[in-house]
Amino acid sequence: MKFDKASEKLLGSSGKAIQAYMKAGYVNPRPNGRADYTDYYLLRKPASLLGHPLVLIEEEYLTRYAGCCVSKGLGVTVSVAGSIGALKKFAAQNRCTLEEHVDPGKQLRSFGIKNALPKGNYASLSCRVRDVEQNPG
Repeated sequence: MKFDKASEKLLGSSGKAIQAYMKAGYVNPRPNGRADYTDYYLLRKPASLLGHPLVLIEEEYLTRYAGCCVSKGLGVTVSVAGSIGALKKFAAQNRCTLEEHVDPGKQLRSFGIKNALPKGNYASLSCRVRDVEQNPG
């Protein structure tokens, strides 16, 4: 999810990052669901990102053309625990998009993905090619 200013590209492999979470048992070996070009992984055990509980990991990639606009990369959703200053800083430094007050449970259900996420204060961080293009440094 890191952006390299020299190459103007996102660094790392979202697939390798998710495989590490699989190996450690944080997410299932298979996604909880897929919609369009995105796999959705609900966390099975506690993990955190920048001080907030991580609840969902998304990976967008192309395996088969399904229509317009795949935007390769990674997204995460956290349950907000206090200040989101670190999330805002990370988003700005890496040309990601931060969206506050999201409802990941409702979003997943709209894709037919069953989940037991409680109502709460959530934020999503998207670090995809589209985000880099829309958030110039």
